Amino acid sequence: MKNTISHRVADFLKDFPPFSFLHQKDLEKLSEQISIVYKDKDAVIFAENDKTHDSFYVVHKGAVALKKNQKNNVLDMCDEGDIFGLRPLLAQENYIMEAVAYEESILYAIPIAVFKPYALENRTVGNFLIESYASNTRNPYSDIHKDKLYGDDLVHDHLQSNKDSFDLQPIEYSKKIVTCSPSTTARDVAKIMNKKKVGAILIVDEMLPIGIITDKDLRNKIVTGDFSILTTAETIMTKPVITYPKKMTVTEAQMAMMKSNISHLCLTKDGTTNTKAVGILSKHDVMVALGNNPAVLIKALKRAKKPKEIKPIRARITQLLQGYLDQNIPMTLIAKIITELNEACMTRVIEICIEKMSSPPPVKFAWLALGSQGRSEQMLHTDQDNAIVYENVSEVFREETKVYFLKFAALVNKGLFDIGYDYCPAEMMASNPKWCMSLDEWKSKVNHWITNPGKNEVLLSFIFFDYSLTYGEAEITNELSDFIFENIKANPIFYVHLVSGALQSPSPTGFFRQFLVEQDGANKDNFDIKRRALMPLTDAARVLILSHSVKGISNTAERFEKLAELEPNNRELYLSCSYSFKALLKFRTKQGLLHNDSGQFIALESLSKMEKIKLKRTFKTIKELQELISIRFNVSNVV
Repeated sequence: MKNTISHRVADFLKDFPPFSFLHQKDLEKLSEQISIVYKDKDAVIFAENDKTHDSFYVVHKGAVALKKNQKNNVLDMCDEGDIFGLRPLLAQENYIMEAVAYEESILYAIPIAVFKPYALENRTVGNFLIESYASNTRNPYSDIHKDKLYGDDLVHDHLQSNKDSFDLQPIEYSKKIVTCSPSTTARDVAKIMNKKKVGAILIVDEMLPIGIITDKDLRNKIVTGDFSILTTAETIMTKPVITYPKKMTVTEAQMAMMKSNISHLCLTKDGTTNTKAVGILSKHDVMVALGNNPAVLIKALKRAKKPKEIKPIRARITQLLQGYLDQNIPMTLIAKIITELNEACMTRVIEICIEKMSSPPPVKFAWLALGSQGRSEQMLHTDQDNAIVYENVSEVFREETKVYFLKFAALVNKGLFDIGYDYCPAEMMASNPKWCMSLDEWKSKVNHWITNPGKNEVLLSFIFFDYSLTYGEAEITNELSDFIFENIKANPIFYVHLVSGALQSPSPTGFFRQFLVEQDGANKDNFDIKRRALMPLTDAARVLILSHSVKGISNTAERFEKLAELEPNNRELYLSCSYSFKALLKFRTKQGLLHNDSGQFIALESLSKMEKIKLKRTFKTIKELQELISIRFNVSNVV
């Protein structure tokens, strides 16, 4: 007779991670051991410093508030499907938070002893629990607990950031597998291969690969007359077929082919002949992948003579980006590689445009990337934000110098448009006279922003203060940076205006952690991940790094990591901000690639429960960060 209660528990849990990663039979078996706990409103499930329970919990109905130190300081709100109380599973220490029923709630208590084997045997389950625990302790960088599960290393990123980028590059393979049975004749094998236009055919028995025949086999064994055309595939096939898992890098594929002296690899679900084939990888595929090697792409860019020759190279960069994301390579490393390639594209456009001009630049200059480009955070094809700063010239040559650089900037902006960067709708581009000025003119402009900080001036400061040098003379940008920091230091009231501007970014969630979506317009009911999640972190990092007069770091995640060094008392918060920012950037990039857009607006109904959980985790630090800068700079209008 079926245990109806345990089956109802299993039916509920199967829709939520990490239980959704379990096989149905395992989930049903687990559910038989789960206890149901009823809690009235305000009832304490466990208190701070309590000894850990022998179970962790899942919210079935209601809501549970996680608090620390002060009774009203809610760190997180767990609702339907959320897990909490993981400390006994991962840390085996007393609870560091209090869990209180926010309203009348029904919980499922999952016994640690029963669940532990599933967590250790299933890497996906283990990784999810580690991420959940790191999120609830709010420090994913904890040296004690990072990537640890009962002492077992479960490393999320299997690749070290100092490895050569080519070693990390995933291989593309053919998913159109052509197969035949062992009894198929050589003649029919040749006909099938000719019709399908493939160089290899898999011989399968009960859906499992047992051998392979290639063009070379037909030439060496049939065309030579050694075997009859009626010989069966089983007789002439190469066996056993060499199999590998589908997630291979280019280097791994090359080494595998060299090791076995073969031209084709069979890729299966688990990398063995015991599971169904999912793809075929040929030497040709490896050669194609070689063309997407970052080093090869850089060489191709240097050979380009026109911007239109750069556009297909940018498309290959996007393919590379998708492959890196599929391989789950750390976002820090992805951003560095893609930024370097994007900058190489821009640099080549600038070089081509200089060659097109009737004369070389009359004075030294610097081409600046602004906004997300300047912060090395532009993963997708978005619009361009840039500026030119050139050396001061005497009154006599001022006008003709300005004319030269505006003409040059117009060429570059057109070239960048031709390779896929849209024009900035607000015309924040070097071809606009307001964004193409001499060093003294820029100093005057920045001084005006700092000493007359209206709403527009603060917005322009946000965009401009994130610049990085794409091409030209570093000494010019260094002098401008020195001027900016000295001017801000002399006008500390400017920080208040910067903070006020930073606090205008709308909150990611409303009451009870519901996503706040756009209320009208083309993106009605969509979630704006840029304005509601990424910008609050970006704006706060900028203000804080300026207050420390740190030059040369424009990337948001790197700014938080530097702040963690400079302010040890806030280290945990800043590292959590860095972690959250990279997770959000990765999520936006994946969404943009999936929908072929900027990834800014997300249709929430298209997200899985797990994706929503991961998004919500990254929001936890935003409110605390905004409170920190509000108090530090004495600004009262916290959003």
